[in-house]
Amino acid sequence: MGIIITILVVAWVIYMIIKKHYPQAVLLMAGIFLLLTAYFTGSNPILSAKESSGSALLDIFHTIKVLLSSRVAGLGLTIMSIAGFAKYMEYIGASKSLFAVVASPLKHIKSPYILLVLSFYMSQFLVLFIPSHAGLALLLMVTLYPILIRTGVSKLSALGVIGCAQYMDVGPGSGNAILAANICKVDPAVYFVEYQLPIFVTTTLILGVVHYYAQKWWDKKEGFAGYDNSADFVKEDESRPPLIYAVLPIIPMIFILGFSPIFKSKIQMDVVTAMFLSTFISMIFEYARTKDFRTTLQSLKYLYEGMGNSFATVVSLIVAGEVFAAGLMKIGAVDLVTASAQNLGLGVHALIILFCIVIACCAFLMGSGNAAFFSFAALAPKIAAALKIDVVTLLLPMQIMTSFGRVVSPITAAIVAIAGVAGVSPVQVVKRTAIPMAVAVLINVAFIVMK
Repeated sequence: MGIIITILVVAWVIYMIIKKHYPQAVLLMAGIFLLLTAYFTGSNPILSAKESSGSALLDIFHTIKVLLSSRVAGLGLTIMSIAGFAKYMEYIGASKSLFAVVASPLKHIKSPYILLVLSFYMSQFLVLFIPSHAGLALLLMVTLYPILIRTGVSKLSALGVIGCAQYMDVGPGSGNAILAANICKVDPAVYFVEYQLPIFVTTTLILGVVHYYAQKWWDKKEGFAGYDNSADFVKEDESRPPLIYAVLPIIPMIFILGFSPIFKSKIQMDVVTAMFLSTFISMIFEYARTKDFRTTLQSLKYLYEGMGNSFATVVSLIVAGEVFAAGLMKIGAVDLVTASAQNLGLGVHALIILFCIVIACCAFLMGSGNAAFFSFAALAPKIAAALKIDVVTLLLPMQIMTSFGRVVSPITAAIVAIAGVAGVSPVQVVKRTAIPMAVAVLINVAFIVMK
């Protein structure tokens, strides 16, 4: 009965999110329903005796309070500070200055497909400092896209590379990576350097070559023979602050990595401290540029606006996903699924790949890496324990594979946005991202098998 209810509820969740219903509400309702089912069937106690409100029925809603209390004070504050800093960088235009510095050599390259490859590599460098798929993609549409088009790159090839700008959520600034590190109980800097970076660098180097041949093949297949009109030549957005502002988005990464266990630093700086310190350094730059003390002080509101927006969109989604995950665990569905998977006689590697495929499919259907990962990440420790493996062994490939599913979904916000700017169908864009992401899946599977 538990597995039947679980299948129906999970199917309902995916259907509702595909239909663009508010995912936080969908996950929260699904979680509460599963917890109610667990209460009436007497499957498991909802909360431990230490956390319980004293009423098993009220514990269903007390679970939300417990999760909010723990998440907002820890993981939630970390993600909110990152979002606030990103909002401030957007306000002062520092991201555009960073692009101008990084992309300056690209303007001297005349070969369209070589330029395409180097542009892909450049976008992967930028993703470490601009941890938003949609935000980075739209920045590239007003900065990189005109350069590519003028050099002779086809519109869809350019969109294929820009659509893959954040094909993997990496770095201490990524919400998914922060959540994964938190669940694995490792420092975000350690999670990035020791676990993500080897896969990210290897996959990125290979995908640059894949883009070269895949986009060239698609151009030939679709009969692209160069532009003969000016309609596709978009004017480059050259508005930006001084180039010195390019250092500002990089400062938090320097602090986080520099004052971390990686370099055996006696001083430990967490992500939240790094983001606030970097914001105040940026305010000094703003005052030096504008000479307007009042405006500089008022600019701090963008940090708090970004934090508030992040709570409403990301932190609330994490908590809703954890309520949903709690429901799945309390009803006994996770135990049943892991036991059934083991009874299939599959090895650990095969089971990890199976879970990765499931979550990638969810990301594809939902059009959101966050919604898919936040919904199921909390289940990883229990599944890993059942498989007798470290949680990072399971969670790392799941987190990576979620991004792949998002990049090939025609309903992903970033894909829809860049397709709209270029005046093409999102389906045409994901045709261009599909081959590179298929190769990325194979590389991820290879890393799983080699462990």
